[in-house]
Amino acid sequence: MGKKLIIVLGRPGRRCRLHCLIALLFGFVIVAVYLLRESRWTVEDLEKQKNSLARCDLFSGKWVYDNMSYPLYKEQECPFMWDEFACQKFGRKDLTYQNWRWQPHHCDLPRFNATALLERLRGKRLVFVGDSLNRDQWVSMVCLVESAIPPPLKSKNINGSLVSFKATEYNASIDFYWAPMLVESNSDDPVSHRLPDRIVRIKAIEKHATHWTNADILVFDSYLWWRRPKMKLLLGSFESPDQIIKEVEMLRSYEMALKTWSDWLDIHLNRSKTQLYFMSMSPTHLWGEEWGMAKTDNCYNETKPIVKEGYWGSGSDMRMMKIVEASMDELRRRGLKAQMVNITQLSEYRKEAHPSIYKRQWVPLTEEQLSNPRSYADCVHWCLPGVPDVWNELLYAYIFYFD
Repeated sequence: MGKKLIIVLGRPGRRCRLHCLIALLFGFVIVAVYLLRESRWTVEDLEKQKNSLARCDLFSGKWVYDNMSYPLYKEQECPFMWDEFACQKFGRKDLTYQNWRWQPHHCDLPRFNATALLERLRGKRLVFVGDSLNRDQWVSMVCLVESAIPPPLKSKNINGSLVSFKATEYNASIDFYWAPMLVESNSDDPVSHRLPDRIVRIKAIEKHATHWTNADILVFDSYLWWRRPKMKLLLGSFESPDQIIKEVEMLRSYEMALKTWSDWLDIHLNRSKTQLYFMSMSPTHLWGEEWGMAKTDNCYNETKPIVKEGYWGSGSDMRMMKIVEASMDELRRRGLKAQMVNITQLSEYRKEAHPSIYKRQWVPLTEEQLSNPRSYADCVHWCLPGVPDVWNELLYAYIFYFD
């Protein structure tokens, strides 16, 4: 006859309750020790990563094709994507531009962790200030983090020149503020700003700065809208009937604008709170002869990056970047946490990563343009997912490891 297993259900005795309590406490101790050990290793790993990155030039490296890890998000799955950068939506079939990873020569970029960044931004405000290239980077940043937030707890709000992405659970805001010249200009309207004459109030910034001075992390850019031989500088206000306008050489005008900008930061920024970054120039790929194509070619129909190390196109102005570097050096001497993020060289290689003709066209194209796609190809901005995601990976490294 087989043995019977009899289970008796009833109230546990005192001894059982005591044993159960001891076992439970012992379990808590084990978990606590484990978590403490994990925390210790996390801190140690962080310090190890900091030491590794401190000895590494993040901006010197090469692009590696990696369709296992990239893209970091899908264009069609980001509800905050903008049509200017949605190349796949507007017909681009070759999507390999999404699969390239930036590999520094002597270290690895830290993997972007959306939850970790949102935790760092808890109760804080990150603001991108500048032109449409900075908006390109802002859209990238929003798409990088939004999938870590449940739908009811994230939103976008547009208020004039300010666009805000809110992560409610974290009480965090990731904003973009349109100010293409940083100082005031007649191009400050976020929608209607393409005017034949570009006029700048070179000593006026308060109208813009009041919208971003209280931010915890500031990311600036301003190059593209300065690219002309001379700038028209307004002495006085746009409303004044007695306007005086002087034409000044571009580099001198740019230097004056950054002086106004840096003086404002010096007086109004909270040194113990605010991290300040300036993105270096985003390259254009307008002249195919610079990478061995015909003179009439540009980024249209390009499908692969430039592989020649050190390639530098004529669209990137080293003189302007040196003015920015000097301004950042001066801000650091004044005690501000200021850093230039050098995206120029690594972006120079990516001639195939622009929207080209694959974007929303806000103005109907003419028959002449349609017959020659190169004539309206956008070789200035960047498709998303794409190059600006790497800019944000670099920014992420600075926020976490170079604070």
